[in-house]
Amino acid sequence: MKNQPFLPFTRPSIDERTIAEVGDVLRSGWITTGPKCAELEAALSERLGGRPVRLVNSGTASLELGLRLCGIGPGDEVITTPLSWVATANVVLAVGATPVFVDSDPVTRNIDLNQVQRAITPRTRAVIPVDLAGLPVDRDLLNALAQKHGLRVIEDAAQSFGAHWGGREIGSFGDLVSFSFHANKNFTTSEGGCLVLNNEEEARQFEKLRLQGVTRLSDGGMEVEAWGSKANLTDVAAAIGLGQLRQVDDFNRRRRALAERYFARWDSSLGFSLPPEDREGHGNWHMFQPLLPARLAPRRGEFIAGMKAQGIGVGVHYPAMHLFSLFRQRGHKAGDFPVSEDIGARTITLPLFPAMADADVDRVCDAVATVTAALS
Repeated sequence: MKNQPFLPFTRPSIDERTIAEVGDVLRSGWITTGPKCAELEAALSERLGGRPVRLVNSGTASLELGLRLCGIGPGDEVITTPLSWVATANVVLAVGATPVFVDSDPVTRNIDLNQVQRAITPRTRAVIPVDLAGLPVDRDLLNALAQKHGLRVIEDAAQSFGAHWGGREIGSFGDLVSFSFHANKNFTTSEGGCLVLNNEEEARQFEKLRLQGVTRLSDGGMEVEAWGSKANLTDVAAAIGLGQLRQVDDFNRRRRALAERYFARWDSSLGFSLPPEDREGHGNWHMFQPLLPARLAPRRGEFIAGMKAQGIGVGVHYPAMHLFSLFRQRGHKAGDFPVSEDIGARTITLPLFPAMADADVDRVCDAVATVTAALS
């Protein structure tokens, strides 16, 4: 195995046509926000049933500006999961509100919606659910809960572009939906993201928030009515996104085929807990994440090093964020969310990206068996 090329846990697929189109943008003289961004927004809107879509320079920006659009700030609470990239909670802090964590469902590893019900207080204004590894949170239960309590939902669908719920694509329904187009996502613009909005008025307000709150006037002047950020996407990035949009459904089909091969090739005697198989086909298989046997959780670093020695990249997505110092300082401690803590301590992210061959999955499975045996 040491003579084979290193296999990372993810790698973007950028074809030559897209590379040429990026070159065309660079030669055009217009490389910041312009016609390519407008084209990508229109294409995404068409895909998502005509809903307004506005691009930003990161999924994080779309979440934060979505909260600001909803008027959420100091004194408000926003319910979310501790099992996500830390940005999911950081954006709540950024607007001056309080993130309220709820434990994970042990099967889906997503936020436990039954516990969300119990976490709602008079100060609760919104819920940020996360589709971990591209497996959607139950949108029927989520939206019914939000409607019952008058809450906004800002979906952190960073990982679930192209996933579905009830036969409808994520982003084509619901309240506000945030996607990330980071380099490791199923659909990338290298860096970037977008927010899917409910109507054109929300879209106009969001446009102000993403570019310093500015409104351009017909006489060449401007007005600033609200606090705004610097979060616009470039046409260079949008050109990559347009190329990705042509291919993302093929990418996701390949990801599912690779995930199915993992299930078929996996040695169940090793004691790992595999991710949910998603037999209904809701997810997009953004990541493949077994959980280490409990006995190996304290040795995860050794496991990752052993896999690297075998030429295999392994990620960790994610440690339970309430155990970070930032949130310990806010009163959280070990034991607060035991399911999330267990998943966070044992999770590993194995290679899964469209350019992988079937033999790459076999190679990973063999390496897992070799390293596990060495640590046992």
